[in-house]
Amino acid sequence: MATLLEVRENLARPYHRWTVEDYHRMVQTGLLDETDRVELIEGELIDMAPIGCKHASRVDKLARALLLALGMDYLVRVQNPVTLGGLSEPQPDIVVVRDGDYSLAHPSASDIFLLVEVADATLHFDREVKLALYARHGIPEVWLLDVATDQLTIHCDPADGQYRTLRTPAPDEPIAPQRLPQAVITLAEIMR
Repeated sequence: MATLLEVRENLARPYHRWTVEDYHRMVQTGLLDETDRVELIEGELIDMAPIGCKHASRVDKLARALLLALGMDYLVRVQNPVTLGGLSEPQPDIVVVRDGDYSLAHPSASDIFLLVEVADATLHFDREVKLALYARHGIPEVWLLDVATDQLTIHCDPADGQYRTLRTPAPDEPIAPQRLPQAVITLAEIMR
């Protein structure tokens, strides 16, 4: 499984890698604004796919289920950026973070309890590039929901740029993030 960076390093032509600081300056100067659906992944600006109805519905219901299960002690952020090192600022579909003030800086890996990607057109990119990025930065748990099949894969225990533990729960099986065992939900309640 090659990362985006590894693929780029094997190309003959050099390219410019943007930093998170460069990315923020692009926003501050008006080069990018909220209408530009891009995220910074390993120094590259990546166009984000349009959000389809089924994708949006799955994100809404999963965020609501997590929020209801967690209460007010945590923040459930929807499609907001997280900063991972100096070269990446992805915008995952859902992130559960410790409650805090993120008005001066986006959450970083140490703030994240659970990260969720809901994937349809981006499934390959999420599996091949983003999961490795999240594992390299020590995100403890990532849930990847395939919109086409409504199959959830839970990725835990990051080490050496990959997740060592994977499981695919049944739709009616109770699930909860490892670090938030009180947040029990089922896929069946999301799929209704």
